[in-house]
Amino acid sequence: MPYISPLLTSIVEATKKSASSLDRDFAELEQLQNSVKSIKNFVLNSYSRLEQNLKVELSKIRPDIPVFTPSTKIAGKSYFAVSPIEGLINFAHGNPDFAVSVALIENDEIIAAVVYNPARDETFFAAKGKGAYKEGYRNHERLRVSSAKDLDSALIVSTSTFTKKATDLSKIHSAVLQKTGNLRISGSVALDLAYLSGGKFDASISLENHFCSIAAGILMVKEAGGSIRSTSQKDIRVEDMPNIMKTGNLIASNFNLNQKIFEIFK
Repeated sequence: MPYISPLLTSIVEATKKSASSLDRDFAELEQLQNSVKSIKNFVLNSYSRLEQNLKVELSKIRPDIPVFTPSTKIAGKSYFAVSPIEGLINFAHGNPDFAVSVALIENDEIIAAVVYNPARDETFFAAKGKGAYKEGYRNHERLRVSSAKDLDSALIVSTSTFTKKATDLSKIHSAVLQKTGNLRISGSVALDLAYLSGGKFDASISLENHFCSIAAGILMVKEAGGSIRSTSQKDIRVEDMPNIMKTGNLIASNFNLNQKIFEIFK
């Protein structure tokens, strides 16, 4: 199919191959004794192993560009932005809301993206200008954001690595709840954005998440007909990607809701 280029196919395959160890590890988590130390070491080992696997497999696809993760500092204009376990706390607790997130950036533009949830065997992918899709057994499902128009009936999701005072985060969530009445906190921003692309959520609010965690989802939302906007960006007609990369603060939604959610932050 024309929207699955050889490059995107290779990234999907590399992501799944790398995550095969994660699938096994997640199944074994339930068998561990009730020991905080044992679980912590197990999870850290799983993360490190997957991170290394991804670097090896992605380097085979594009040996000319580096692979960055949340633990490294992004430099240059072309690279892979990778979050090995996006939703690490969920994974550690045996919660299936986690994913492997991989995005290819060339000349500061996100051109390919994969979000893979091995616990549910869900694969989402997108290519710049080619749309966003969910992998199916025979046919792939084209993803579209919802057509919701009203905040009071919208389902909003939020994931944060907020480093400010908890009271600040509480104020933001309280303001959203007052306007919508429907706020979810999932713990995996990559899945938030993938599900938003398919219309399962109407909007997603990311607060201080690393660019590696949101890069793949940003492309998916845009290719599914949605809108990406910095929480401090007044004009929706332009895209302030440098600010989003720096702060990790964004509003993702369909165009009907974007300005309405932005008004909450004002």
